Amino acid sequence: MNWLLDLTPDEWNAVRLSIKVATVAMIASLPPGILLALVLARGRFWGKTLLNGLVHLPLILPPVVTGYLLLLTFGRRGLAGAFLAEHFGIVFSFRWTGAALACGVMGFPLMVRAIRLSIEAVDRKMEAAAGTLGANPLWVFATITLPLILPGLIAGAILSFAKAMGEFGATITFVSNIPNETQTLPSAIYTFTQVPGGDEGALRLTLISIAISMVALVASEVLARRVGRRMDIE
Repeated sequence: MNWLLDLTPDEWNAVRLSIKVATVAMIASLPPGILLALVLARGRFWGKTLLNGLVHLPLILPPVVTGYLLLLTFGRRGLAGAFLAEHFGIVFSFRWTGAALACGVMGFPLMVRAIRLSIEAVDRKMEAAAGTLGANPLWVFATITLPLILPGLIAGAILSFAKAMGEFGATITFVSNIPNETQTLPSAIYTFTQVPGGDEGALRLTLISIAISMVALVASEVLARRVGRRMDIE
């Protein structure tokens, strides 16, 4: 078993970078994820079906297509990318921040769907009762809705994290495979499979990737159940 933990510096960097990228992608996706889930769950407007389709499009598009669209949009010569680079000095292409962006986009539909289902399950009478007592909509959401959807929010966030940990196609298309900068676990595994004698390193990183993702999924289930039980008691 020693060979499993005997990672090279580059392998450790890939592990650390993957966790960093997945964490940033998850946290950055939460505010827009909650907002969009609320809009899709409660909104009544023309184009809602189209918006829902756009949110979930990364689930059915080939990841390479998503990565290419990100490159066209946020690359140095892209519409948004050129503007951000020129005016704010923000560059996504071929940077770890671009990997976080790609991972966030790919995991976003899973997060939104989990949160949306939780919002749709909330009893609107409780919110209405708080409204009749003079609470404004923002306060109602913060004190009534948000605690009730917390299990779904946790589940969605960690599903997004797990998806980000395994993202490959969109990431490598958008930010390439640069060691110590954009080489996440899937990219490092791919690199090992392309060189002679790389099977051992690929296996090590594969097992680590599986372990991290399983821990995230189990933690999501446990936390959601604990929060649900606490809310039932209260």
